[in-house]
Amino acid sequence: MILEHRMYTFKPGTVDKWVKKYESEGLPVQKRHLNTYVGLYVAELGTLHTTVLMWGYDSLADRERRRQAMYADPDWQKFISEVWALDAIQKQEVMIMNPAPSSPAVATSGES
Repeated sequence: MILEHRMYTFKPGTVDKWVKKYESEGLPVQKRHLNTYVGLYVAELGTLHTTVLMWGYDSLADRERRRQAMYADPDWQKFISEVWALDAIQKQEVMIMNPAPSSPAVATSGES
């Protein structure tokens, strides 16, 4: 399993509006297409106005196939155009992370 770690930095005062829209409109579309929803986290301390969104995939090929299907979904296209119109996101960083051998996802995947 690989983990996609997406960090978004927002203009002050816009995180709550984005989270509400994402949870009600974007997340349902993504859950139809993407693999394992790990979670959405909002910074409480440290770098404020930041969220982290994480998804798990079987492989990079799995991620690519699923995201292409999502991009073609008219519901996603509508959502994402409305999100960009909010003009709330200042910065986006995406990392693909491989689990270390001691990670629970690796340890449990080989168990029967």
